[in-house]
Amino acid sequence: MSEFTKTLQTQRWDDHRYYHHCRINQSLHFVSALSFLVAYGLLIVDPPMAALVAWLVSMLSRQAGHFFFEPKGYDHVNQATHEHKEAIKVGYNLQRKVVLMSVWALSPVLLWLQPDLFGLLDPHNGFVRNVGWVWLWIGVGGLLFRVAQLVILQGWVAALSWAAKILTDPFHDLVLYHKAPLALLKGQRFDPEHGRMAH
Repeated sequence: MSEFTKTLQTQRWDDHRYYHHCRINQSLHFVSALSFLVAYGLLIVDPPMAALVAWLVSMLSRQAGHFFFEPKGYDHVNQATHEHKEAIKVGYNLQRKVVLMSVWALSPVLLWLQPDLFGLLDPHNGFVRNVGWVWLWIGVGGLLFRVAQLVILQGWVAALSWAAKILTDPFHDLVLYHKAPLALLKGQRFDPEHGRMAH
C-alpha cells in the first residue's frame, strides 16, 4: 500500500475514532454529507449557490455536531484527553475552526460595507450571489491555507492526504454514518461500537 493511501487511511480512522462518538454528531455529519453532494453538483452549474448550500447547510450542521454534541472530556475509548486530541488534529481543530467560521460569518458584513469588494465583484449580481462567491473563495482559501501549513509541518504526503480526505469526506461519511439517525431515534446517544472497529 502506498504511503499516500496509508496516510489517508490513518487520517480517516483518527478523525472517526477521536471526533465522532456521539450519534447526534454522526447524524449531523450524514445530513452534511448529503448536502455537500448537492453542493458538489451545483458547483458545476452555479458556484455561488453551491457555496451557499455548502456553508449554510453542510458546514453549519457538521460543525454544530463537533461544537455542541461531541464530548470534550477524557476519551476513555482512546485513552486521550481532549487537549491532546486538539493538539494532534491534522486538519482544523476547534480553535482553528472558530477562526475559519468567524471569517465566514463576518464576510457578509464586509460585503455590505463594500458591495464591490474593492473591485473584485459586480454589485449588480446581487448581494446574496456575491456572498456565495465570497464564501466559495473562503472555502477554497481555507483548504489551501491548511494544505500549505501541513506541507511545512508534516510534508507533502500528509498535506495532500488531508486535502483528499476533506474533498471525499461526504462520500465516506454517507457510508460510515448512514445508520446513525435510526440509532439516535432508538435512543442510542453514543456509538457502542466506537473504538472497536478494525483499523
